[in-house]
Amino acid sequence: MKLKLGRVVLGGIVGTLAITFLMYVGGPMMGLPRMDVAAMLGGMLGGWGMGMAMHILNGTVIFPLIFAYVLYAKLPGSPHLKGILWGLILWVLAQIVVMPMMGAGLFGLRMGGMMPAVGSLLGHIVYGALLGWIAGHAEAEKLGRTATA
Repeated sequence: MKLKLGRVVLGGIVGTLAITFLMYVGGPMMGLPRMDVAAMLGGMLGGWGMGMAMHILNGTVIFPLIFAYVLYAKLPGSPHLKGILWGLILWVLAQIVVMPMMGAGLFGLRMGGMMPAVGSLLGHIVYGALLGWIAGHAEAEKLGRTATA
């Protein structure tokens, strides 16, 4: 199944909006710590604006393209499950590579325990599910129709 670039990018945009909302608003409303990813990335890149730009570029273009053109055919399951698996891969990479690089420690333990990692996990699952569902929905629907026709 080949994904359409427009749907892949749309999935990345929607997923990025969702994970960003969860980090800044939704998580704190559920008692999770507020995660300011733009400030964290901005510490390495020269300010909050540059951090947010990197977050948006990663979430809307880079990660969706890797998902669509490198991993989609290799991951098992439905489109949204493939997306969730990609979200879990991104979460693990963030926790063992990015967080320590930003001084937060492995799984962000220097940020106040495991709650930031749990919040990040939920956000990455939502991001991946939305990316996979939107990117793969039209093709999965077409395959479903042809299989029953």
